Amino acid sequence: MIHFRRTLIAALLATTGVGMAVAQNNTNSPYTRYGYGQLAEIGSANSRAMGGTAYALRDPLHVNSANPASYSAVDSLTFIFDGGISLQNTNFSNGTQKLNAKNSSFDYITMQFRVAPWAGVSLGLLPYANVGYNISEYYENTEAQEASSSVQYTGDGGLHQAYLGAGFKLFKGFSLGANVSFFWGSVTRTRTLSFPYDNTKFATIINNEVNVKTWKLDLGAQYTINFGKKNALTLGAVYSPGHEMNHSANEYRQTGTDANASYSQHEVPGHYDLPSTWGVGLAYAYDQRFTLAADFMSQDWQDAAYEGSKDVFCRRTRFSVGAEVIPNPRGRNYLSRIKYRVGAFISKPYYKIEGVRAADEYGITAGFGLPVPRTRSMVSISGQYVRTQGAKANFLDENTLRICVGITFNERWFFKRKVD
Repeated sequence: MIHFRRTLIAALLATTGVGMAVAQNNTNSPYTRYGYGQLAEIGSANSRAMGGTAYALRDPLHVNSANPASYSAVDSLTFIFDGGISLQNTNFSNGTQKLNAKNSSFDYITMQFRVAPWAGVSLGLLPYANVGYNISEYYENTEAQEASSSVQYTGDGGLHQAYLGAGFKLFKGFSLGANVSFFWGSVTRTRTLSFPYDNTKFATIINNEVNVKTWKLDLGAQYTINFGKKNALTLGAVYSPGHEMNHSANEYRQTGTDANASYSQHEVPGHYDLPSTWGVGLAYAYDQRFTLAADFMSQDWQDAAYEGSKDVFCRRTRFSVGAEVIPNPRGRNYLSRIKYRVGAFISKPYYKIEGVRAADEYGITAGFGLPVPRTRSMVSISGQYVRTQGAKANFLDENTLRICVGITFNERWFFKRKVD
């Protein structure tokens, strides 16, 4: 009887340097081997510090692309430009081995301005999903070494969206909005099979490449109830319909190397879907000093096809809570005008590993909003500690420390100058 021993050698793809486009890969997680990879976070640096809550937030000085209804809150004279970068350090462990990886990326660029007393417009570039991994596995034949083999799995790429959105205040306290996005991206996955102890067997390289170009629609609503002059309660809701994406999928196969190699190529049948998504949020605000918010989001990945099959994924949910405190928004002391933020979240993944839902993701967050003196601009810094307990699913544990820095420029562009 022949016995094989399987050894996990590595699970890393280090990505260094800050990218200059949203398309920059910003992950090195082996979990991105599954599906479309790691789904990007919603919202900018200020909402990330609050656990990712965003659906019910209405801030005239920040862009909230998670709910386009919030665009109607923008100040009439303000043009907002918001951009963010992130840095992260991840530790991987499978119980016997520990590995570390660092990477960075440019996260998002958004802009927002008012076009009427009851309407605001926003546009920007956002990530949707990222893929980046390099996994090597060695299968040792303990009875015949020449039968041992090595398989290397690599992948990179991602999905992105460029959106144009508008929010409208229909009547007191109630706003509706919509984002229309051009959605595109590509994911490349490669498997390399080799036999290190047998020169008579040729290596085989299989490369699968998927390219998508489609549209995406996000709808949002917010309703605010004021209690007196200082208390406000906002309910937010979002919805995005699912649909099949325009795509091309091809497989390239190479057997052997150099002059002895043989090549083949064929189109891969099947289709790829975006899931329908809905979410609700609730936020309480007191006198521009204190905000408490909570969000729930659900994505129907179980109904979304991948490579033509609908049994690959499962429903994804995310619950988050967050708070923001400003000791004295109009105080002379700089420390009293800083925005202090905290939050937490739990997320159930959309992909399966060997037919079983992957491990849950837990996170705690904190951050600051630092006012730029003599301006309305803000530097937002958020820190996130995220844990994935993969050992429960016979996979890797991941512990990630992620820092996001966002810069929000608020300029009064739209006003008439008096000339004497």
